[in-house]
Formats: sequence, C-alpha cells, structure tokens
Amino acid sequence: MASEIRVLIAEDDVNTHEEWRESLEAWGFRGEIAEDGVRALELISTFDPQILLSDLRMPRKGGLELLHDIRELGLNLPTIMISGQGEIPDAVQALKLGAIDYLRKPVDPAHLRRVLKTLADNISMREENSTLRRRLAAVGELGPLFGRSIAMRRVITAIERLAGSSASVVITGESGTGKELVARTIHELSPRRDAAYVPVNCAAIPETLMESELFGHERGSFTGADRRKEGCFEAANGGTLLLDELTEMKPELQPKLLRVIEEQRLRRVGGTAEIALDVRVLAASNRDIEQAVREGKLRTDLYYRLNVFTIALPPLRERIDDLPQLVQMFINHYAAQNKKDVTGIDEECMKALQAHPWPGNVRQLRNVIERALIVCQGSTIRKPDLPDDFRGTSGGDIGFIKIPLGSSLDDVEKQMISRTIEFTHGNKTRAAEILGVSAKTLYNKLERFGNERS
Repeated sequence: MASEIRVLIAEDDVNTHEEWRESLEAWGFRGEIAEDGVRALELISTFDPQILLSDLRMPRKGGLELLHDIRELGLNLPTIMISGQGEIPDAVQALKLGAIDYLRKPVDPAHLRRVLKTLADNISMREENSTLRRRLAAVGELGPLFGRSIAMRRVITAIERLAGSSASVVITGESGTGKELVARTIHELSPRRDAAYVPVNCAAIPETLMESELFGHERGSFTGADRRKEGCFEAANGGTLLLDELTEMKPELQPKLLRVIEEQRLRRVGGTAEIALDVRVLAASNRDIEQAVREGKLRTDLYYRLNVFTIALPPLRERIDDLPQLVQMFINHYAAQNKKDVTGIDEECMKALQAHPWPGNVRQLRNVIERALIVCQGSTIRKPDLPDDFRGTSGGDIGFIKIPLGSSLDDVEKQMISRTIEFTHGNKTRAAEILGVSAKTLYNKLERFGNERS
C-alpha cells in the first residue's frame, strides 16, 4: 500500500520540496527531504527510501551525479528525475543512468500521483513475490497452495514465475486436484489482483445460453432477453477470467471466443457496438486437452492461443509426501470452523490415509477430514473416525501383495488385478489406469479369469 512506501525528495527549493511533501503525505506516502545530492546519499542509508524524486539541478551534488553514485553502489532505487526548461538532454542522460522517468517543471500533481501509484504497486508486488519466494524455499507454500513434494514444488514455482504476466495459462489435472485454486492464486499474485476474478464452468451452462453468458446480450436480442446483460468478459474487465472445463464448449462458439481473446473486443449478442476489453484468460480442464484437439472438440488455433503456459497438477496419489501437511491444514481450518479442540491425527490413521488411492484427490481428502473432525470425540483424529472404507484396511501392508514362490504368471496377474480393484474400491476404470492397460483389456482379463466381479 502507498502508506508503506517511503519517498525521498531531493530538491533544494524550499517551497517546492515542501509542496511535494505535503502532496505525497496527502496521497498516503511517507516523504523525507534532502536539500542536495550529498544529503540524499546520507538519507538513502538511513531513511531507506523505496522511490527517489530528484531535481536535476542542486548544489554540491546534482541529480546526474546522484544517480551515478546510486548506480555505483549497486542500489535498485526507482528514480523520477525532475527537469526544468532546456534541460531535456540531461533528463535523457538520467534515463540512461537508470532513472525510470522524468517530469518537467512545473510538475502536474495528477500526473505525478499516477506515476507514483504505478511505482508503488510494482514495489508492493515485487516485495510480496520476494516474501512468497522465501516461503516457497522454506516450507513449500504459495498463498493457499501447499506442497513439499517435487511435483507440487514445480507447480508452485511455475505459478510464481508467470503470475506477474498477462499471458494465458492452461491448467490441467484430475477432478479435485485444485485447478480453480491455482487459477485464483495466479490472479491474486498478479497486478490484476484488485480487479475481478470471474470463474465460468463451461460444462454447467446450457449450450443455448453460453454465448450470452460469456459475451452478454442486448435487450430483445432473443426470447426472454428483457434487459441488457453484461457477460463474464465484461465482468472480468481489468481482471482475470477462468474458463473451466473448456473442452465442453460447443465448437460453434469457439471461433468467436478466439476472436474476442485475440482482439480484446466484443459485441454483445444482438448488439452493434464494440466494447474494449483488458482480460487475462485462464483455461482449465480435467480431460486430456490435446486429445480433445485431435478429436475436433477443441479448435487447434484456440488451444494454441490459450496454451502460452501449461500447469499440470499432479494427483494426490503422486504427492503423498504432501498429505500430512494438507491434513494438518484441513484440521486447523475445520477445527476453527466447528469450534472443536482437535489438534492432530494419530499414526495409524495417517497410515490409512497414506495408503488410500484418493480418486477424488485433495477435494476428497478435505471432505474426509471434515467428516472425521466432526465425529471425533477427543483432541486427535483416529482411524475409527474415518469413513467405513478406510477402517477395514490394516496399516502396514495396504497397497502390497504377497506372491508365493511357485505361482504361475496367470495366478500373479489375477492376484494383481484383483488387489488393484480392491485398492480402488471397485473402480475398474481407475484400476486399469494403475495397471497401465485399457478398460477393455481389463474387462477381457476379468472375463477370462472368471472373476465374479465382472
């Protein structure tokens, strides 16, 4: 915030620097005065300014010399140089020495305020990201996202790197892995965080209403359109729009979507006026997007336009190392929400959670912990507090099979298939994925083995 931003004013004219300081304080900045470049250098070490507002002409040490000294010290101090009439060549030289802008006297207060606000926003963002990087290095945490596992650290690092841009991002992952949370985190870490974040589930909106939902409509443009309506793009103007389950959008609408994204302009349904946009578009899907492109469900040009960056979220079974951290986070959250004195989970219960295949990923884990905390009678969640499908498993040998020597390959295969289906709680599609075969192959083998579950 501006109130946290310190501005050093290097200006020898008393009336001018007092006027600037009063303006800065009225705008929420904290100002300090240096009457010349020598005093400015002293205050840089004690006042630790985040922005320097300096006149070109000052006694003892002028603005150009001051900039040169700052550069020699290796300091990253954003500087606005103030020049008088006929000093344009020196102002240009100041830019070459590292000043980010120069203003001519008499300084327009409104313009100065805009320049300072832009600098303050950038400084706040840089410091926030620096803090986030330190947290990431220490505990594998980025805003609401957690993960010490290698797979999740890659995701967090990717988010941290691209959040500051306006590039489109495609987020992929199974249901429940946190795609919407990633999209929201990207928005909240971006310069657009003060504007709207608008998520749209393309699978939840009827095809007949999708165009109106995205682009808005004019009154009378179709039956039932009794008033003008802004679409999601307009609602997200200046901010971020998430197109969730993008592959469910009908192909006929995709060319218009592509045009709006590329041109950053739209016309409402039934309208003639073009509306200018400034929207960052994120897309998410729990399906194989490249497969959708090959099948013609998603236009190639739209996919390439959106896929500037890709973030692939790992399923929970591939980041089991993160499970204790996630469990504790959910315990803390739901204990506070339900006003219960539950502080942790016992070892047997944690082993049962770690052995589970988690077809519903983090969303399923969250629901399991919420339920367990509600039924828990003590301060620690125990295995009996878990749902029924967790209780019948024994801690140490979950997820393992024992094969006696002398078994035939058919016997080994049959046991492997049977235990994998048991591991997935009867989900044969998931079992086929784990075994690395198609669902059809799995069903053929079950039929051949005479498995009663088929």
